[in-house]
Amino acid sequence: MDLSNPAVFVNGELLKMYVGRRVRAVIQVLRSDNGTIGKSTDEQQLVIKGSPPPFPLTKFVEVIGIADGSQSIRAEIWTNFGDTFDTATYDKLCQLANGEYKHLFL
Repeated sequence: MDLSNPAVFVNGELLKMYVGRRVRAVIQVLRSDNGTIGKSTDEQQLVIKGSPPPFPLTKFVEVIGIADGSQSIRAEIWTNFGDTFDTATYDKLCQLANGEYKHLFL
C-alpha cells in the first residue's frame, strides 16, 4: 500500500476543505452518461470528472482523485461498491476521520 499520497475520506461538505488534494468519496450514481453526477453520503450533489472505467458502474461507487472544486472530484480510481450501501455509517466515518480521530487516518 502506497502511503506517500493518502486520500482523505470526504463527504460533500468536507470536500471543499481539500481542493487540490487527494480525496476519496463514496457516491450514489445519479447519472453516468456524458459525465458522472452523484450524491454524496451527506446528500450533496457532486460532479465526478475524468474518464469513467471501462466497466458498468453500480449504484454506489468509491472515487479516489483530486478535489477539483467544492463540488467536484477529478477521478483517478473508480471502485464499484454494489447496489446497497450504508451511507449513514460512511458519512460518520468521514466526520470522525476529519475530526477527533484525524490522526489515525492521515
